[in-house]
Amino acid sequence: MNWNDFRKLHPYLPKASDGYHQHENGGGWVQDTAHVHPHAMVGNKALVYGIARVYGEAQIFGKAQVYEEAQVYGKAVVYDEAQIYGKAQVSGKAEVCGEARIYGRARVYGDAQIYDKVRIYGDAQVCGGEIDRTPILILGSQYQIGFSRPGYIVSGCIENPIEWWLENVERCAEEHGYTKAEQKEYRLHVEHIVAWMKLYGLDSSITQHKL
Repeated sequence: MNWNDFRKLHPYLPKASDGYHQHENGGGWVQDTAHVHPHAMVGNKALVYGIARVYGEAQIFGKAQVYEEAQVYGKAVVYDEAQIYGKAQVSGKAEVCGEARIYGRARVYGDAQIYDKVRIYGDAQVCGGEIDRTPILILGSQYQIGFSRPGYIVSGCIENPIEWWLENVERCAEEHGYTKAEQKEYRLHVEHIVAWMKLYGLDSSITQHKL
């Protein structure tokens, strides 16, 4: 696809293609400041710009965009009108499609499948399940805490099943220097997240779920 036709899909691009080139694997356009590995695929309607990186066997196609400082790698696939930006990372065998947006410092990895108009942002981490609504993420007094995959909750670098959190949240918080009030706060956060997961059938790690 030539630059003029490509601009019809992405009308905010400059009139001239100076500073951009077509990726040899797929024919998509890549800004010269970005980096796309030769083995990665950028389809002819997709766009990679800023200082984004796409490498490994990752595939970007449809009208998908990867930009700013985002990274897509491994065997991850991003397509339709999905956008990955900020310092977000999509990796593993993750799939992001529809009008989904992954941004901030969020990470989507493992076998996660993100659909529709889902927003994954902040320091959120999603590593599994078929997700077509924005997962719950709570910004507490200390670390963020939220859904990571069916049956699991993550806070900082700690990811465990919901049963573990219900049994150990106060002890874990105390070991990390939380005050008594903060320990009670995070108990409420965990119970809220568990209720949300049960509401949408995401409280089991055994069954694959589609909301």
